Amino acid sequence: MTYEEIEKLAEESGFSHTAPLDVNTINLRPEVRAACEQNTCHMYDACWSCPPACGTLEECGAKIKGYTKGIILQSSIQLEDSFDFEGIQELGERHSKALETFTDEIRKTYPNALVLGAGGCRRCKKCTYPDAPCRFPDKQLSSMEGYGMVVNEVCMKNNIPYNYGKDTMTYVGCALIE
Repeated sequence: MTYEEIEKLAEESGFSHTAPLDVNTINLRPEVRAACEQNTCHMYDACWSCPPACGTLEECGAKIKGYTKGIILQSSIQLEDSFDFEGIQELGERHSKALETFTDEIRKTYPNALVLGAGGCRRCKKCTYPDAPCRFPDKQLSSMEGYGMVVNEVCMKNNIPYNYGKDTMTYVGCALIE
């Protein structure tokens, strides 16, 4: 697949913005992983796709080093105002669905693609962690933050905005493909 074909797939999956991702711009930071341990999202030690189950920073870094390029995937909307929680929730659901669709399609060509989203995997209503193996390991999605990335830094280093202006919201994911 050419980058243009991957970009078209991302657009067809429902993303509003994309950019090429240079894997060499990704830095994994212990302070991001430490923020995960604070468990403000209630996903830490609660699912296979989030820390600690997704691997140590060193293990995540080793996975990333196996790739040379990828794509940044964004879903953005204009909110009614900064308190438009319904709009934020709808965007989160739309972004998750777009990630699932994109993942299913990209892995037909790149079965080992590493797709990372915003927040933990939401494929199952209830994760089997830690009692049983993941039901869908080939569809599982970890988060960029869970891997230790500062998302706005990744965007900045790859020349794509993270903020699209006043009263906007953007969810970010990425796919490492080669």
